[in-house]
Amino acid sequence: MSSFYNKFRDEIAAGGATDEQSRKNNSRFTAVTGLVVLGLLTWLGVSNPWSLAFVAGLIVSVFLHEFGHFYTAKRSGMKVTQFYMGMGPRIFSFQRGEVECGLRALPIGAFVRIVGMNNLDHCDPQDEPRTYRQQSYPKRMLVITAGSLMHALIALLLFVGVYASAGRFGDTGKLLVFGEPVANSPAEKLGLRDGDQILSVDATQIDHRLGLIEAITAHKPGESVELKYIRDGIVYTEQVVLGANPANAAAAFLGVASDSYGYVRQDPIDAVRFGVLDVGQTARDSVAGLFVVLNPKNIFSNVIAEQPDMMTRPTTVVGASQFGGRIGRSEGLKGVLMLLASVNVFVGVFNMLPLLPFDGGHVAIATYERLRSRRGKVYRADVGKMIPVATTVVVLLVTLMFAGLYLDITSPLG
Repeated sequence: MSSFYNKFRDEIAAGGATDEQSRKNNSRFTAVTGLVVLGLLTWLGVSNPWSLAFVAGLIVSVFLHEFGHFYTAKRSGMKVTQFYMGMGPRIFSFQRGEVECGLRALPIGAFVRIVGMNNLDHCDPQDEPRTYRQQSYPKRMLVITAGSLMHALIALLLFVGVYASAGRFGDTGKLLVFGEPVANSPAEKLGLRDGDQILSVDATQIDHRLGLIEAITAHKPGESVELKYIRDGIVYTEQVVLGANPANAAAAFLGVASDSYGYVRQDPIDAVRFGVLDVGQTARDSVAGLFVVLNPKNIFSNVIAEQPDMMTRPTTVVGASQFGGRIGRSEGLKGVLMLLASVNVFVGVFNMLPLLPFDGGHVAIATYERLRSRRGKVYRADVGKMIPVATTVVVLLVTLMFAGLYLDITSPLG
């Protein structure tokens, strides 16, 4: 038990596997694990290609997160010894200079090993000048926040790309008939169809749903109005006698659902402006969402509920891929990219929680050490005292993962 705890403590301190642990390998277990993961990805691609596309986007995002740490650490003069995609047993690795790069069997994360993260992370004395802990506060902050900053950049680029090409969801200024008209309603008798664009009622121009409601209810049941609409590029002008609203006989009634919202293509400047605003708004929402996600009471209540609350239930990459597939079927690539952008923002915010083993925990330690350092004397925090808290966080994360996986299997999001 003590050896397991020591291994756990070392990995928390080092921010990933140690060099000695990296060289250990069980070829049979690795092969079986790799085949299982490959089989799951193949099944995912066959059952719903959009789900596979979403998972592929997540993998790329994870790689870029770790590349942010890797690049800034190397540029800051720190020694990086490992860059691995995936967790668990090693599939393969190769040496590039002093960095061991490779792939591990479980696609649930990645890590970059920077030597000397804190006082528990022991390293060769000759490497001490290149350790993370010996660098200036600005350099340490840059390196440790680079992952979350990369997530924000990914989200911004995805938002801007979608807004400039496919458009941003909003009011189009064109009111379209949505679905089939109510049976025996004036709209059905007129022959309105799904997708018809309503232009005006009498002399009132119509460009949104509220305008249509106001124009219709300004009349009484039995009155006739002139309705102008477009179908297949042809403008039609028809007289229609309004009926009585089933919910209120005194109100006029046309009998059609309508919607003016859709994707509106933005020029590059507006695409960037909206991208920045939406990254900020999503980040604010993510901060509020953290208190829901990490609430043990909320986790338990959703697990035992007959119908888990979609807005508060925990989920895993399985559920996210299910939802990504659902979005892909209805919205196509733009929907998957928008979801991927939102997930990137959430992961970036989540990773900044000021607790180990998150990057935010290392930010908190670096900031605390900076505040405690006085008159040229550098203060070093004893990370060993923080391991019990880190252990509690890991237990909560494991609970969250298993609860989310259970819900994703029993109550699929897709």
